[in-house]
Amino acid sequence: MLEIFTGSGLAAAAGMNAYIPLLMVGLANRFLPQFISVPDGWAWLSNPWVLGIIGVLLVVELVADKIPAVDSVNDVLQTVVRPASGGLVFGSSSGASTMAVTDPAEFFTTHQWVPIVIGIVIALGVHGLKTTARPVANAVTLGAAAPIMSTVEDFSSVALSVFALILPVLAILGVIAVIVLGVLLVRRRRRGRSDTPLTPATEQ
Repeated sequence: MLEIFTGSGLAAAAGMNAYIPLLMVGLANRFLPQFISVPDGWAWLSNPWVLGIIGVLLVVELVADKIPAVDSVNDVLQTVVRPASGGLVFGSSSGASTMAVTDPAEFFTTHQWVPIVIGIVIALGVHGLKTTARPVANAVTLGAAAPIMSTVEDFSSVALSVFALILPVLAILGVIAVIVLGVLLVRRRRRGRSDTPLTPATEQ
């Protein structure tokens, strides 16, 4: 069960920022094998060239996501990238040995595509909540919320990734909190639309 918690935490983190969990998994596997050791098939994540490319993409993401209007365009582009990242981190972590998971093969013994699909779905769900809430916040605050929300999301992505590798139970609680908050924001947006009075038709 901890494999699910670890993968879910990393996938949810990817839904907020595609590159943070990828970079953390790759760096941890390369320099801190006591935290995570991915299967041989996923060892490319810790390749120096791969880590360098992910690092550059992360810097671009950190800047673009904090600029009003640009962040919305970036979210559209990330609709493919974030779910893909979620699938990668879930797939790699579900077969990895971490401080909390010592025998991952017990859970996913067959159907190796299953954890990847689960990661894609989780990351896509979190990404959908993010892209729904951000335009509303930007409109209400005239763009002032963009850098604040982006920074909070970045820190949340880092925290979820760390917890997923060390304390998976806390990671799953974080995932639940993100989902609840996102649902509340979506409901508030819909309620605001329903409460908006309609313009009466001009009398003839």
